[in-house]
Amino acid sequence: MKRNIPILLALLAAWPCLAAAKGTVSAKDRTEPALEEDQVAGSVVRIFTFFRKSNTYQPWQFSAEEEAGGAGCILADGRIFTNAHVVSGSVFLQVRKAGDPKKYPAKVEFTAHDSELAVLRVEDPAFYRGTTPLSLGSLPRQRDRVLVYGFPVGGDDLSVTEGIVSRIEVTDYAHSGRGLLTVQTDAAINPGNSGGPAVLDGKLIGVAFQYDQDSQSTGYLVPAPVIERFLRDIADGRYDGVPELGIRYQSLENESLRRYRGLDSEETGIQVSTVVHGSSAWGVLQPGDILTRVDGVPIADDGTAPLRGSERVLFAHLISLRQIGEALRLQVIRAGRRLELTAPLRNTPALVGNSFYGDHPTYFVFAGLVFTPLTRDYLGDFREGEAIPSELKYYADYGLPTPERRQVILLSHVLPHQVNLGYQGARDVVVERVNGRPVADMRELVSAFAHPQGGFHIVETDGLASPGELLALDAAQAAKAHPAILADYGIEKDRSADLR
Repeated sequence: MKRNIPILLALLAAWPCLAAAKGTVSAKDRTEPALEEDQVAGSVVRIFTFFRKSNTYQPWQFSAEEEAGGAGCILADGRIFTNAHVVSGSVFLQVRKAGDPKKYPAKVEFTAHDSELAVLRVEDPAFYRGTTPLSLGSLPRQRDRVLVYGFPVGGDDLSVTEGIVSRIEVTDYAHSGRGLLTVQTDAAINPGNSGGPAVLDGKLIGVAFQYDQDSQSTGYLVPAPVIERFLRDIADGRYDGVPELGIRYQSLENESLRRYRGLDSEETGIQVSTVVHGSSAWGVLQPGDILTRVDGVPIADDGTAPLRGSERVLFAHLISLRQIGEALRLQVIRAGRRLELTAPLRNTPALVGNSFYGDHPTYFVFAGLVFTPLTRDYLGDFREGEAIPSELKYYADYGLPTPERRQVILLSHVLPHQVNLGYQGARDVVVERVNGRPVADMRELVSAFAHPQGGFHIVETDGLASPGELLALDAAQAAKAHPAILADYGIEKDRSADLR
């Protein structure tokens, strides 16, 4: 299977770099003296990762182990900070200080796949001798000169590149697909730089994590505000994630539309077009609402909010710095009325999930029929030479969860056996009902197979590409054949751990 490569490469086949601290960044951290350039090198480490990938076509298996790596840096509490994609799917990790030939085993403490951050810990105290921890700085400004440290391919020694901060904006993170604040720089960022610290005035102001392969000298950093939010998140010993509001919206830059919606000349905002089921905005906002302020910050007609001085970024940045469980204040105009509303922040469910990051994909095998939810991993691993069905692309690009469909359930393929003869051509089709029961997610699918209809299991598919197809299995024959099929195909469990 061939994995599609995004334009913005999250440098997995490279050597990244880390830097992490536990809890909120304190005033003491902010006032720690800046390090000299040679001292910064004493905080940088190289990471050696042995990892395995999930297998979306045979989800009960993993790929063979592979080796990659990146860079990282040491913060004051002794933990190492790096990118999530550097340690994703890892089964064994080692770290090595710059200029030191010895490698030390390390373990992952926290991983934030959405914001591309992770922290590691080395238990051996000898590792920390002679190191100089970095302290966290603040968001740089345009035209600031930054130093990026790492171990790019082509050499074994520590590399230091210098560049200018060219842009600060919300950008899609290739590893997770989330749109979060980034710092763009022309400092050379290549495979192997991932996780490496970006330093300004002797302090950590970002972590290198991706570059644009279609542009010259365009690299991206996870900036200090996103790092600080992550550290506050894990202060209680767990990682909850970056919240989202969970809406789709329309800009109000057209003057006629503004007048039609009843906005006066001083009011600005965006028009809510869709509210995602189960999101922070669900039950709070309504389609047609004009969102004018978030936590008191005015939203412009183009969906941007002030960042600093004359700088502006997408208003989603205001929410991405908050924590799950916090209350978000919203000001809206609804049918001409000005309202103050409160939204409890939560993770926004996705109809098509992102990645499994080294875990087994969710799956269920019954009488040779292989079921799994549609994910971006599934699409990325699509069989070489075969076109992705347009229906699946539509769900991935535009689909939103509803109470009736929380996941897109696929009949991925059929493991040939006499009991399922004639169904081998069923591949990548969307399942609507099993035994007359709608299946909104994988748990409902498994439950439905416990209730055959008149001695038969009936699987109904319904979608843009294959409406109304039906598969019938003799329930008694299927139950008898099921263990033999699992044994013939080397499947130890008929379902993933999350469904047991």
